[in-house]
This record gives sequence, C-alpha cells and structure tokens, in this order.
Amino acid sequence: MNKLAAATAFALLASTSVQAQTANAPQYRDPLETLEINREATEYQFERSSLRALKVHDPIEGFNRRVYRFNARFDEYVYLPVVRGYVWATPRFLRTGVSNVFSNLGDVSNLANSLAQGRIQKSARTTSRLLLNTTLGVLGIFDVARAMGLPQESEDFGQTLGTYGVPPGPYLVIPFLGPSSLRDGTGRLGDWAIQDEVDFLNNREHKNEHKWSYGLQAVDLRYRTPFRYGALDSPFEYDQVRYLYTKLRELQISQ
Repeated sequence: MNKLAAATAFALLASTSVQAQTANAPQYRDPLETLEINREATEYQFERSSLRALKVHDPIEGFNRRVYRFNARFDEYVYLPVVRGYVWATPRFLRTGVSNVFSNLGDVSNLANSLAQGRIQKSARTTSRLLLNTTLGVLGIFDVARAMGLPQESEDFGQTLGTYGVPPGPYLVIPFLGPSSLRDGTGRLGDWAIQDEVDFLNNREHKNEHKWSYGLQAVDLRYRTPFRYGALDSPFEYDQVRYLYTKLRELQISQ
C-alpha cells in the first residue's frame, strides 16, 4: 500500500512539473509572423521619431484635428460623391471648359499679387495669359495661353504677405477649405476682396444673379484637387499634411 501511495505521489509530482515547464516554455511563433510584427513596430517607432522632427507651430491642435476629421467626413460623404456625379453627368470637354473659365478669372488675383510682390516678369506673363485667354480663348473657355507656353503661375495674398516678412502664424485647418495658417487664411479674404473690387468681366454680378455658379466653382475646385484623405495610409496623416503644407508655402514664397 505504501508503495502504491508513493508511486501515485511521484506521478502527480511529475505531471505538475511537466505542466509548469509547458506553461513557462516560450510559445512557438512563425518566424515570418515575428518578422512582420517587428517590422511594423519598427516602422511605427520610426514614424513617431520622424514626426518629432516635423513639428509645426500648432497651438490649437485639438481644434484643428477635429476640423480635419470633419473635413475628411464631409469629403467622403458629400463632396466627392457630388464630384463623381458631376463627372458622370458631364463630358470631359465641358469640364475642361468650366475649369478654364474659373482659372482665367483666378488670374486676376494672380496678377494683382504678382504686381504687389514686384515680380515684373511674372506679372507680364500673367497679363498675357489674361489677354490671350479672354480674347482668343473665348472668355477663358480655351486655355490657349498654356498651349503657347504660358502656364498659369499662382500667386495669392498670403504669399504677398509672406514676401514682405509677415510670419505664417499658427497652423490653422479651415472648415471645408483644409490646411492653412493665420496669415494664409487672412490672405484668402484679401484675394476675394481683390476679385470683388476688380469684378473682371462682371463675374461677381453674374455670380450673384446665378447663385448656382458658386456651387459649380466649388465642385470644379474639388474636381481639380488631387488630394484624397487617407491616401497617405498613415495614423499620422494629420501631422504629415501639416508639415507638407507648411514647407510647400515656404517654397512658394521663396521662389
């Protein structure tokens, strides 16, 4: 009987030892799976460390991030579906003509800002574009100036302010319009004021009489803008867009 009890106790002890060793033993993981996990962790850490070097003055970041998310949802559920409907309902030549007309009107503020910045050669080229596209291009429907080697050269009031040393100020995400800064947001108001004051080809009067033209201009603007929310496929898209916008503006002002 004592032998039986001893054997039973030994068996229980051996079983417990095996279970403990099994529990403490490292779980097997496929080497490829481990490599993928390590790669993702490394990329995540690299991206976070890189973003620290991409820091931009953004004192109202919480507000800006909320506006950015709102813009992304509006773009996904409203703006882009409308643009897709516009593309479906209109032939390409008509869409091109609409874009050319609005671009021709935009050259008015481009010219005013080029003159304000003292860019004489650019002002001369933009003046030539306006004359050619308004006359030979039938009020801007055809961009004959581009075909003659005169592409549009955008200048806005935000760039004009930057040229004269006005700092960009804090980063700002504007509802519906997207990335900006305090200086550039103010510059948008300046550009609108220029177009109202000049009223080239009575376009403001025409728009006020035909309110739908404002909507058409908004749809055309999104149609011509290639940016898509989520295209960067990164959890840090907000930070990256903020940095890229800031650097792009610095480059535009320096040229």
